[in-house]
Amino acid sequence: MGLTQPTNAQRVNVSQVAYPATQSANPYYVGNKAPLKPTHFVKLPIGSIQPAGWLKKYLELQRDGLTGHLGEISAWLEKKDNAWLDKEGKGGHGWEEVPYWLKGYGDMAYILKDPTMLKETKTWIEAVLQTQRPDGYFGPLTLRNGKPDLWPNMIMLWCLQSYYDYSKDSRVIPFMTNYFKWENNLPDSLFLKDYWENSRGGDNLYSVYWLYNRTGDQMLLKLAEKIHRNTADWEQQNNLPNWHNVNIAQSFREPATYYMLSKDSSDLKATYRDFYLVRNIYGQVPGGMFGADENARPGYTDPHQAVETCGMVEQMASDEMLLRFTGDPFWADNCENVAFNTYPAAVMPDFKSLRYLTAPNMVISDNKNHSPGIENSGPFLMMNPFSSRCCQHNHAQGWPYYAENLWMATPDKGLAAVLYSASSVQAKVAGGTTVTLKEETNYPFEQEIRFTVKTPKTIHFPVYLRIPGWCQEAEVLVNGKVVSQNLSADGYARIDGAWKNGDKITLRLPMQPTLKKWAKNKNSVSVDYGPLSFSLKIKERFEKEDSRKSAIGDSHWQKDADPSKWPAYNIYPASAWNYGLILPADGDISGWVVKQKPWPKDSMPFTPGSVPLEIQAKARKIPSWKVDEHGLCGVLPQSPVAVQTPVESVTLIPMGATRLRISSFPVVENK
Repeated sequence: MGLTQPTNAQRVNVSQVAYPATQSANPYYVGNKAPLKPTHFVKLPIGSIQPAGWLKKYLELQRDGLTGHLGEISAWLEKKDNAWLDKEGKGGHGWEEVPYWLKGYGDMAYILKDPTMLKETKTWIEAVLQTQRPDGYFGPLTLRNGKPDLWPNMIMLWCLQSYYDYSKDSRVIPFMTNYFKWENNLPDSLFLKDYWENSRGGDNLYSVYWLYNRTGDQMLLKLAEKIHRNTADWEQQNNLPNWHNVNIAQSFREPATYYMLSKDSSDLKATYRDFYLVRNIYGQVPGGMFGADENARPGYTDPHQAVETCGMVEQMASDEMLLRFTGDPFWADNCENVAFNTYPAAVMPDFKSLRYLTAPNMVISDNKNHSPGIENSGPFLMMNPFSSRCCQHNHAQGWPYYAENLWMATPDKGLAAVLYSASSVQAKVAGGTTVTLKEETNYPFEQEIRFTVKTPKTIHFPVYLRIPGWCQEAEVLVNGKVVSQNLSADGYARIDGAWKNGDKITLRLPMQPTLKKWAKNKNSVSVDYGPLSFSLKIKERFEKEDSRKSAIGDSHWQKDADPSKWPAYNIYPASAWNYGLILPADGDISGWVVKQKPWPKDSMPFTPGSVPLEIQAKARKIPSWKVDEHGLCGVLPQSPVAVQTPVESVTLIPMGATRLRISSFPVVENK
């Protein structure tokens, strides 16, 4: 590392840092205002980042699929008798579903600049802005146990923040101010007492900070303390206030959010402690999540335990926020782990249906009742666009939020690529000059990421590139010449230089097959290649079903919703799945060959037929490992497993591309 001379006109200095320093403040973008602790990254306004490649393809599929057309299906989004559209908040339905859906749908509209979606988003936002009463409350007045339910409003506040970010509509700031005055005047005895709002008060806290950073209203800091005081205690030692999977995925960040006001390191440590507490017991599996098919239950730790699609997207959002708060690249690593390995499998490749629950080891996905193997009774494993209610709406945020957080502004007036995907970012740097950085890559399916600087003049500013925790000996090139080698895992390469138009930066992240051993889960193993975890390639047989006949009990759809246009699917295995891997004696699989296949013409790599990477491995069938009495993949046998079956060659592909998968493998004795 150090100074180098890639061109005659340019000098760059490359250093590795744990995270950007916070001694200075970026004047161009809204960060934390004192006395809040400054963040290491600052979120850029919506529209600053334009996704490309497979991520843009995913957003387009989402627009053309379930998210974009949910207004034609979901009874909760039906405009007639909808309390979110009534000025007095009256109607037959008006809880979490509209804001759950709108937070993703609206952000996707702003990113894609889709006229139809922008118009639909504005319809809902305008209606919400008209619902505020003289005392400051807005939206449907839903009462639970005689108290107003604040949980749906927490979600809608996020919708309003994104709308303001995009539009700068001057009505939003006083609207939110008046609502928070109402909250501040509410007695503690009536504040955040219901189960959902009590667990998820951190979402409310984040919105209070958002407004404070734009107004400096001191009342908001008192309200922040009140919210923390009345929210469930996510700072307990070796326990959680509840073990609901979605509550965990979004609420474990509340202590770290409060830390920005308290500056008490124990608050920040509590968030990390919660994360590891859950993973150490229920997350001994690949994919970044944990087994909690509704709630995490003692003894239910096998990889056939699943997690809600809601939990996946909330975990991604938490990771993105915690990355900004702390600068810790660990959160970006976990976000990519969920985004690449777990979330894609929760939806059909055309994004026209999804399932409530997805597991690392999942060999049947159907409309049968699998309780008590999973907690809930009913068809919770089926791909069904009419079903799953919360996930049906809340999944919408996953990819839009991810796209918004690919790039961040830094306190020293630079830019940071923190989540890697083909994209371009336009932002102000240095003295206020607007520059564009174009990112070209098929990451995570390739090892090289290429950036091109577009600037109206030569300008000096730092560029930060995250070095993932799985990567050793990363390399940075500027204009084709190596400027830094052997960058270690974690932290960031800070590339400080005077950049001119057309300059190119290349980041090389060497990948090789590695093995992860899950000693707490029967000594099972998973196979990784960079940020991707691999699964057995299982032939999948799809069986079409009427979405109305196989929906979960609390599902409701519009009378004109067409099940033939929006079918549901059972998925069954059409090949053997009960294999144990044969491993080298020393466990070193770095010599396993990763086959590179052509990039799919439609830029959609998350299907078994189009995924561009595969690994051939040796394995043996384990005849005793079968589907269990609940219709789930049987509990893992203890490894090593002694079997006499023939050695076979099996194909492993990235687990995000598989709707049926074995991702946690038993190991068979190598004889």
